[in-house]
Amino acid sequence: MIKLADFGREYNLLKNEIDKELQIVLNSGAFIMGKQVGELEANLSNYLGYKAFTVASGTDALLIALRAASIGEGDEVITTPFTFVATASTITFVGAKPVFVDIDEETLNIDPKLIEEKITDKTKAILPVHLFGHSADMDTIMKIAKKYNLIVIEDNAQAFGSVYKSKKTGSIGDISALSFFPTKNLGAYGDAGAVFAKDDGICERIDMLRSHGSRRKYLHEIIGYNSRCDAMQAAILNVKLKYFEDFIERKRKLASIYLKELKDIVLLPSEKDDCRHTYHQFTIRVKDRDNFISYLSSNEIQSAIHYPLPIHLQKAFGYLGYSEGSFPVAEMISKEVLSLPIFHMLEEEEIYKVCKIIKNR
Repeated sequence: MIKLADFGREYNLLKNEIDKELQIVLNSGAFIMGKQVGELEANLSNYLGYKAFTVASGTDALLIALRAASIGEGDEVITTPFTFVATASTITFVGAKPVFVDIDEETLNIDPKLIEEKITDKTKAILPVHLFGHSADMDTIMKIAKKYNLIVIEDNAQAFGSVYKSKKTGSIGDISALSFFPTKNLGAYGDAGAVFAKDDGICERIDMLRSHGSRRKYLHEIIGYNSRCDAMQAAILNVKLKYFEDFIERKRKLASIYLKELKDIVLLPSEKDDCRHTYHQFTIRVKDRDNFISYLSSNEIQSAIHYPLPIHLQKAFGYLGYSEGSFPVAEMISKEVLSLPIFHMLEEEEIYKVCKIIKNR
């Protein structure tokens, strides 16, 4: 079976280093906000160039980013309907309204040409998602944000390590949110996330929000959360971060095989000029998807649909009043997308095997 992910392969590669670091944590007894967490935040800050604050999950990272930007009741946040649900659900958590904009058919990211027409006097922020590892069109988004005095919060959960015109995604807007879910570009062995910012005031709010609204223990200035990355996950991520760039380049090499071998056979993901796609997912488009999935499965190849139903058509968001046809590109794409195996520990021979099976269909 060629799997979408196989965490055992990576663990076996890094086992000695990871086990050593975990033993240090266990011996220390400092499991919450220990030394390893501080080291991870310093390493992440150095990598991205924005100050990093670790939290309990990628969803919490989005939620705290929105709160730190003072987005709340009655505000509107412009975002994409074609993404994981947390992008929109966290907007509702803070009392704001997600306002969707259709996507660009080539990159599958929010179409910046459609953003301005959705801006109202209630609009407070734009929340672009760098979907599947490819950056959104940040130049245009930042120009619009500057024109209307809007905050830009990057959902960088799927694109850590991606580059847009020499800038790493997550270091272009005002704030960014990152997930360390195990399948992500830099994945923990459990849940964890991080929020990044450059403004001192926003950084201060992030730091308080993740720890019960407190700067000093038992003194609570705002209503916050219990959202912290534990030392065990931080220790694992510190080890993995040392190899992160090598792992990204490995995935890009595997993706290049797909791009060459499957050209003109299926619709392939694109990489814009001056961008570095990190291929969190290698997502193709096919018309007869159900049959395609069955065929791959019969040949012991896993695949997945990211995402089968856009957020505006999800029952939970019915209160927004959108209907089928509201965002035709997102709706069309959701019926065609299919993700193939791409994790960095796959062998090139396995990618060639997937390609051969697809070409023999």
